[in-house]
Amino acid sequence: MSHATSPASRALAAGRRLTHAPGLPITGAVVLALLALIQVTGATTSNGPASGLGNVGPVAGGPPTFALLLGLLGTAPVAFVRTHLLPVALVVTLANALTLAGGYVPTLAATVALVVVVFLVARQRAPRVWLPLLLPFVVFLAIPLGAVGGHEDAVAVVLTLSTVAGLVGSTARSRSESAARRESEEHLVGSMLENAARGERARIARELHDVVAHHISMISIQAETARLTTPGMPPDGARRLAAISETAREALGEMRRLLGVLRQDADTLPTRAPQPGLDDLVDLVDAARETANGASTRLIVSGQVSPLEPGVELTAYRIVQEALTNTRRHAPGAAVDVELDYTDTELHVRVRDNGPGLSTEAAAVGHGLLGMRERAAMVGGDIQVLSRQTGFHLEARLPLDHAGTP
Repeated sequence: MSHATSPASRALAAGRRLTHAPGLPITGAVVLALLALIQVTGATTSNGPASGLGNVGPVAGGPPTFALLLGLLGTAPVAFVRTHLLPVALVVTLANALTLAGGYVPTLAATVALVVVVFLVARQRAPRVWLPLLLPFVVFLAIPLGAVGGHEDAVAVVLTLSTVAGLVGSTARSRSESAARRESEEHLVGSMLENAARGERARIARELHDVVAHHISMISIQAETARLTTPGMPPDGARRLAAISETAREALGEMRRLLGVLRQDADTLPTRAPQPGLDDLVDLVDAARETANGASTRLIVSGQVSPLEPGVELTAYRIVQEALTNTRRHAPGAAVDVELDYTDTELHVRVRDNGPGLSTEAAAVGHGLLGMRERAAMVGGDIQVLSRQTGFHLEARLPLDHAGTP
């Protein structure tokens, strides 16, 4: 099979060189035109009538001007195949057809030019475009003998070579289209895998920030609280606790820089179970109260409590967790109220503190509030933030999607 496809591969490579090599069409046209003129001149000055492919002598001793003109029209237009392929193909085909109709045999150069343009047209266009180029030669073979000066053999050779060139060009076009389709499919698969990878990185980044950042912040706060509130602590113990707090803060900064690499603007589905829900808010509030250095942390629930879809409960839990972390970071010692208000259509999650408030610049930096908004948007909700000198107030509205009960 490799031997059978080798000629087609060589023809395809030649066609590519003709199409893409700079200046090659002009050079080829000049060479072919000169060869055609030489062949016409040599044939018309020879003795006897012309016969056979490449002999262009007049059948009945006519003037050579007609043959010279057709020789040029059959070759020179090749210089413009790159910009005007179809007009060039029509001119070259017409010149070869008129040569046969006038009782002459096309020059070898004109035949080569015809084969090249048919190949190029078939390489770029559908068969309905290049097959009509063969129609004149089919007609010449179908009409009675003598209509082309007895050069039916020459017509058959021209038709055969042009047909082979067209088939080779069509084969090359089909292969190129198949390769383009495969490349497009591979690009689509690659895009899907890339999007999946982005979504996974976003999920990992969000979970790292929501969970790990929360606990690292608690370590830093607990170490500082222990150092400041333990009476009679030895200086060495105080230094160790200060070092723990500083190490935790550095770890938190390094982790946030890592999250800057992992985070992508991609939405993902809620993470797989087991995940915390609203039932775990009591433990979360208790832990926050223990690290609040005596400040009040309350959980207030109002409305008709009912189990919700796991994704909504996870979103509400993460929002409260991040809000408590922000409060302990930016307003240590402030009293915090966490309120869950169940309505008929929405769950309102409110977190309020009486600290100094979060500045606009601080709210714009980092991924805390951005992550909360992303989570709320994923379940069809939204978040409103109000920060004043009297405290920080966050309210999330999450649409209720009650979990079905058997």
